[in-house]
Amino acid sequence: MFEVLDRQTRLTGNQKKILAAAIIGDALEFFDYFLIGFVLAFLIGPWKLTFNQFAIVFLSSGVGALLGAYAWGWVADRIGRRPVFIGTVLNFSIATGLLYFTPDNGWVYLTALRFFVGFGVGGLYCVDLPLVQEFMPSHKRGWIGGLVTCIIPLGVGLGGVLGAVMGPTEWRILFAIGLLPALVVLLVRLWVPESPHWLVRQGRYEEARTSLAWALQVDPKSLPLPDAKTLGEPIKTNWFDLFKYPRSLAVSWLGNAGAQTGAYGIALWAPTLFVLILKVTPQEAAKMFILLTVSGFIGRLSFSYLSEKIGRRNCGGLLGFGAAFFIILAGYNYNTMVSGVSAFWLILAVAMFFVDGGFAIVGPYAAEVWPSHLRTSGMGSAYGFGGIGKIIGPLGLAMIVGSSNFVKPDVPLTAIPTAFLYLGGWFALAGVVYYFLGIETRGKSIEQIDRELATA
Repeated sequence: MFEVLDRQTRLTGNQKKILAAAIIGDALEFFDYFLIGFVLAFLIGPWKLTFNQFAIVFLSSGVGALLGAYAWGWVADRIGRRPVFIGTVLNFSIATGLLYFTPDNGWVYLTALRFFVGFGVGGLYCVDLPLVQEFMPSHKRGWIGGLVTCIIPLGVGLGGVLGAVMGPTEWRILFAIGLLPALVVLLVRLWVPESPHWLVRQGRYEEARTSLAWALQVDPKSLPLPDAKTLGEPIKTNWFDLFKYPRSLAVSWLGNAGAQTGAYGIALWAPTLFVLILKVTPQEAAKMFILLTVSGFIGRLSFSYLSEKIGRRNCGGLLGFGAAFFIILAGYNYNTMVSGVSAFWLILAVAMFFVDGGFAIVGPYAAEVWPSHLRTSGMGSAYGFGGIGKIIGPLGLAMIVGSSNFVKPDVPLTAIPTAFLYLGGWFALAGVVYYFLGIETRGKSIEQIDRELATA
């Protein structure tokens, strides 16, 4: 049955609907997640936040994403991709909307709600990519998986645009806008059926054929009915089976840890660092971040294309080593001006081509290296383990600069090079892991990957 899918040369309208639902969901998901970076740029003065308090607010969503990825990923292998997609969208969008009611100086309230935002974000990221991949032909899986992530920088950029036009007392409106992703649930309910691969693993062969036929827009009876002889007996998911695949574990866990630690350290702190280093207003910092967003978007398109041209391993090495070089270079030029323009800002924009662009590989690849019955559990575990980076990235920078200091212009900015060396080192780790330990999945069907993993 899935051989028919792999022979497909063009996507149908229904496959494009699945892709669109995932793209919109991811963009709005990360709009919600990164709103906090723009909001806190407004609050550092009035609330007199310390670096320690600042990092705790960031840390809470990281802890939530870590736990949410593990929990929702496992649930998606147990009850299906579609209901978890819906549940995670409602989870993070409602939590973001509730942040509208944050009281003045209420950084503890902010911290608590951000945990639930992270919990939902971690879950959605681990289910929508596998769901899309399981409806696509193998020769398009890398490109399309990367494409799902490409709109994420635009979601972050939307936060930058709105932050640039908001007045200093209007930051709560940003959180109210964060309820918009809940509308994606309507698209999912109307457009997206359950994954045929997941249905096959449950022994629900007729439903699987109907689901795939819907995606291919053909009569279900025109597709061969799968059975246990051709596709194997139904397999029950056991989370501890992940440890039977040590190479998949090492590549996806350490690759995610390296990439997420560096990326979240940069993305969450950048608006505030522009305010501190360049002495600009929060609105101007938000405008400056737009260039970083555009660079990340171009990077994701490029890495999506390259994943099918040079393979996942080579792309992984390129993102890791490229990001490490430019992040460290930016840190050592934080106070350099070129023709009156900040070199720190310009180099960070180049770095984001690799830092953010590389996530067109990090996410999709973390799903591909696991067998079908463990795909969302494996990806969830990898994203969850990598979620440690959401904690130690921002927190590490805060500790290096000085966690007890107030976030204000006279902080010891001379520590910036050391902090960026720390973040660059994590990207270098990702490059080493992907290039030297990676499993090449380019052009291989899901069934072929399953067979290779079973005999490894």
